[in-house]
Amino acid sequence: MLIQFNFKNYKSFKEEVTLDLSATKITEFSDRVVSIGNEKILPVSAIYGANASGKSNVYSAFEYMTNYVVDSFKYGDEEEHFDQFKPTPFLFDTTSPKESSSFEVYFTIPNDKSEKTYNYGFCVDAQGVTEEWLNSKAKTSKKYKTIFYRGEDELDLSGFPKSSQGNIQVALEKQVLIVSLGAKLKIGKCKVIRDWFIDNRFADFGNPFTNYWMSRRLPKGFVTDKQVQQKVIDYFASFDEHIQDFKIEQVPQENDSKQNQYKISALHKVIDSDSYAEIPLESESGGTLKMFALYPGLQEVLEKGSVFIIDELNARLHPLLVRNFLLTFLNPEMNKNHAQLIFTTHDTWQLSNQLLRRDEIWFVKKDESGISTLYSLADFVDEDGDRIRKDESYEKNYLLGKYGAIPSLKSISVLDEK
Repeated sequence: MLIQFNFKNYKSFKEEVTLDLSATKITEFSDRVVSIGNEKILPVSAIYGANASGKSNVYSAFEYMTNYVVDSFKYGDEEEHFDQFKPTPFLFDTTSPKESSSFEVYFTIPNDKSEKTYNYGFCVDAQGVTEEWLNSKAKTSKKYKTIFYRGEDELDLSGFPKSSQGNIQVALEKQVLIVSLGAKLKIGKCKVIRDWFIDNRFADFGNPFTNYWMSRRLPKGFVTDKQVQQKVIDYFASFDEHIQDFKIEQVPQENDSKQNQYKISALHKVIDSDSYAEIPLESESGGTLKMFALYPGLQEVLEKGSVFIIDELNARLHPLLVRNFLLTFLNPEMNKNHAQLIFTTHDTWQLSNQLLRRDEIWFVKKDESGISTLYSLADFVDEDGDRIRKDESYEKNYLLGKYGAIPSLKSISVLDEK
């Protein structure tokens, strides 16, 4: 489970910010808090803020870190890959573009009986990696133990076997992360970390290309396994009972493609008959297609106990449908493997003390200098110096501007003819 994500000097975030999924000492919904090792961890984080405030940059920062961990073993051999994945630092001052961007996580591994906690992070600039570290802490320990540390003029690989240390020293290049290279070299401690990142899932519904691609991604086993198809039908039945079944047909391959292609139709019951009407899946509503797009990721994270990070979860979905999706993660009986959901949204209907804990609600705001900050409702202090009470109307107070992170509106006078 993700405990904490820190990053600095990335896009609109100049200073270090922390998205903390560790539970604070508040009383609401204590049954959903997961205890692993010495950590108490939350299943959900909801991120609110105005348009262009930087909400999507929180998503982007975690995705950037994940991609770099998974793929950087390639960057030393093929420099054009690194050119495409250089970080985007804060650009609106004279010093930040020259400095490193940093990314760091604290997390636990699903089904790890030892319940170890890991701390991994790295710093990267336009030339490559400037610092990288991996530490671990046993369940009974209060301190982290170094597995490796890498600085500009230092390389401590003491947590690895001697043979592995030599292999890394020979192959390591400036653009490459030790964790990524070590996983490629089949070093167990690196592979565990790399695989934790691989198992997380991302969905950017603010990106039209991603929307298109995800709506055509099929759930694992969907084509051949009727049980999987029935699970998808049951999933749809939670919000739309009109789809009764699917018809799947393989279509001829084009351009010598080695990947099989399929035509999928949703079968709807005809009112005055025992027959079914076939509707091409792509002709279903935008909301239905989005829920279909969400299913493979939901299925995988619930099975693996990993993290689902979604940008603009509310887009094209009714608020009740969004709430039903959240409850999948918030209900311990449904979320048995402790999967987590981090999402950005404008849907204030979910901003409720009947649904979310104060430490599960986060806000992003951007100041007049273009600098974004991230803060939790649990840590927010009002103008009188008081913390937010759990019986407040979060939605009402947010829209009134009590918590900040809302648009500063002016009249759209450009359309006023004079």
